[in-house]
Amino acid sequence: MKIVSMDVMSTGVISYYVLLASKNGLFTPIIGNKDNISYADPVPQSVILTAIVIGLSIQSLMLVGAMKLAKNNPTLETREIEKNNTP
Repeated sequence: MKIVSMDVMSTGVISYYVLLASKNGLFTPIIGNKDNISYADPVPQSVILTAIVIGLSIQSLMLVGAMKLAKNNPTLETREIEKNNTP
């Protein structure tokens, strides 16, 4: 449940930034024939894309860790898992 909640929180933050960045009348910064057009800034777009990729990799790493814990400790009680793995 903690992994799912981290994913929901990450998706919510990314969606919030996408909502803030969506403005009407902005065009993509592609070279064209038109002059004096309001272009969208590509830097925040690249930062959000990077955040999506990093979030996906962190989620997959957490899922691999959860799979290893589930294989070694067949219980859902976190106190039992901590007691078994504490030196």
